[in-house]
Amino acid sequence: MAHKFEIYTDKAGEHRVRFKYNSEIIFSTEGYSSRSGAKRAIESIQKHVDGAPTEELD
Repeated sequence: MAHKFEIYTDKAGEHRVRFKYNSEIIFSTEGYSSRSGAKRAIESIQKHVDGAPTEELD
């Protein structure tokens, strides 16, 4: 699979989500106090980003 979400625990003990494409980290979220909060972040991204427009800035 070329892309995936990963949930991990940072050094501060917070749960974060990162999105990887071809093994490159594209973005990482803020820290969440629970793993379920990180899972909700993934669900929100998947729900709201589908079909998002692209804006090219000069």
